[in-house]
Amino acid sequence: MRTERNLTRRLDRVFARLDREPERPAHIDMPRMSRHRVVLFSATLAFYLAIVWAVITTSWLVRLDWQVMFFRPYQQWPEIHAFLDYYVVLGQRGPTAVMVTAWLGWRSWRQHTLRPLLTLAASLLLLNITVGAAKLGMGRLGPHYATVIGSNEMGLGGDIFPSGHTANAVVTWGILAYLASTPRARRWLSALSAVTSLGVGLTTVYLGTHWLSDVLLGWAAGLLILLALPWFEPLISRTESAVFALRDRLRDRRGRTTAVPSAPPAPVAPVPLRPQTAQSEAHPAAFEPVASVRGGRAPIHLPPGPHTARSERTPVTPVGGRRPAHADRLPRGASQPARP
Repeated sequence: MRTERNLTRRLDRVFARLDREPERPAHIDMPRMSRHRVVLFSATLAFYLAIVWAVITTSWLVRLDWQVMFFRPYQQWPEIHAFLDYYVVLGQRGPTAVMVTAWLGWRSWRQHTLRPLLTLAASLLLLNITVGAAKLGMGRLGPHYATVIGSNEMGLGGDIFPSGHTANAVVTWGILAYLASTPRARRWLSALSAVTSLGVGLTTVYLGTHWLSDVLLGWAAGLLILLALPWFEPLISRTESAVFALRDRLRDRRGRTTAVPSAPPAPVAPVPLRPQTAQSEAHPAAFEPVASVRGGRAPIHLPPGPHTARSERTPVTPVGGRRPAHADRLPRGASQPARP
């Protein structure tokens, strides 16, 4: 129960942060499906289909795959093998998704919007569907599991074509360029993501885990997803609005259930009053009860008699005090005069 309350409070703080004034430029350009992008998408799709056709028909591209495999780059340059074993992690879906999600989560926190995270989720979903379906549909075996020299190794139950490492590197690092706020940042991040994905693809060929044609198709598959993202921008906006609307409904419902009317105050016992007499008029302090003491003691009453106010009492000046001596007081050591 306490864990649910803590989680609810944290979510409330997160959404309250998102409700504030956004710390971002007044206008952020969302990529649109322009004519230039449509032409580039069509060219990339044609390249994708050409690679598939070249592999299915066992053309010159398949022969090039075998030549590169027999060249064995990992034996030609063994000194960079240890470094490339770590570099290829930049194409693995788990580590890269965690790193990019952390960065885009911080951007969502600063910009007070869920669009960066929702765009990343949409791109990864498209990547899993398209690349996964192509892998299972073509069923190509990798270089380490090849059976017949010179064959395309298609339809044998493999899952190597296209390269998932390459496609994931293109999408995961390219999404940073897609969500960039300025054209300059978009250009620099596009170049950086292209170099990173190119290096990941060539690393898989060096290690012998992919054919060269697998890498080419992986680049095309990842680029197609990035180019098609503007078509999904309306869906991303509606999803963000639905999430915030659901948040508001849950908050209102929780506020109505937790609102409990406050309990009425406890009644105060009446204080008994005594009739005022002549003696009480002369000495009012004697008949005023003192507040009850802890432990249930009986109220204390002052004894009747004459009482002097503090201002009527004879002041006592301490030794070394600056108060002037009283006129009626005698210095110390002096004898008191006899009374008449």
